[in-house]
Amino acid sequence: MKKMRTVIAPVAALSLILAACGGDDEEASDTTAAGGEEASDTTAAGGEEATDTTAGETESTETESTEAGGVATTEGSSDTVDASQGSDLTFHMVTHSDDGPFWSVVKRGMEAAAEDLGVTAVWLGSNNDPAIQVQLIEQAIAEGSDGIAASLPSPDQLVGPLQGAVAEGIPVITLNSGSNDYQEIGALTHVGQTEIIAGNGAGDRFNDLGATKILCGIQEQSNVALEERCDGLAETFSGEVVKQFVGLDADQTEQQNTIAAAMQADPDIDGFMGTGPVVAISGLRAAQDQGLTIPVGGFDITPEIIDAIEAGDIAFTVDQQQYLQGYVSILLLYLNVTNQNTLGGGLPILTGPGFVTPENAAVVKALVAEGTR
Repeated sequence: MKKMRTVIAPVAALSLILAACGGDDEEASDTTAAGGEEASDTTAAGGEEATDTTAGETESTETESTEAGGVATTEGSSDTVDASQGSDLTFHMVTHSDDGPFWSVVKRGMEAAAEDLGVTAVWLGSNNDPAIQVQLIEQAIAEGSDGIAASLPSPDQLVGPLQGAVAEGIPVITLNSGSNDYQEIGALTHVGQTEIIAGNGAGDRFNDLGATKILCGIQEQSNVALEERCDGLAETFSGEVVKQFVGLDADQTEQQNTIAAAMQADPDIDGFMGTGPVVAISGLRAAQDQGLTIPVGGFDITPEIIDAIEAGDIAFTVDQQQYLQGYVSILLLYLNVTNQNTLGGGLPILTGPGFVTPENAAVVKALVAEGTR
């Protein structure tokens, strides 16, 4: 007897959005924020568990396929779901990706959504070069993209091209950076975290850690989102914040030396905040090389920063759940094109901030190993 399975990936995946909108406290990070991608890996991302527990599974003596509500259904004795609906759709994700560990998780989320939904998703990274990103957006428009998801690190250069996409009738979603400018573009919504709020949470934690003067190290010039992380830190931190560009992640030796020089020039600095995971590690090493034991915080996740948190060398990292940014952006474009759905009510869909600390680092570490955090 053959089984008929209903493709429910778009419905199941909506649970990710609810996970993304959880609170920003530590408990939420451990249960919701820390579990968000786990759900996407085992349920939304084509997981067998989701299909096995739905009413969409029926018994049939004939080989047949149906379509209900625009969602393709297939049958067969295999547990593999064949998602064919929307297979003629092509979406583009155009980011300032440097193909590092952070962006590889965003890309993995995009690829999982494309597989679940039966669409094509094209990854276009500009390696932190706004001029190249403009060219890639124009390329996506010229190729007749069915929808564009784009990060917005340099609004002054990128808003115009994305407005051009909207004028061509192409739906646009901003992700990762762009929470202040997506409405000007005419984008459907923004998927990511509000960087000021994320910085606020970091400031509160540094207050609890007893710091009085923090060096906030930025690893990309002209990236508005990173500037806002430091600005948000300064809003809630009770001491002084020194904001400084300390070099690109591509040259971590130079980055570490720049941070060390700043610490040597100002002995009052007793805390370091890196606006990314790599620069946070550079700050930790710069302090250790000088024999300093100071609280260090970071943003985002890599295996190295998780190890440092687990060891107690780094106090926390702010987690924006980038897997969700890749997955949910493609999901929302798909639902808009196929069913005219929108989400957010004009507000951004927040994937953070959550916090990874020594208390929940082991749980998150296992998910990092799976490639979804």
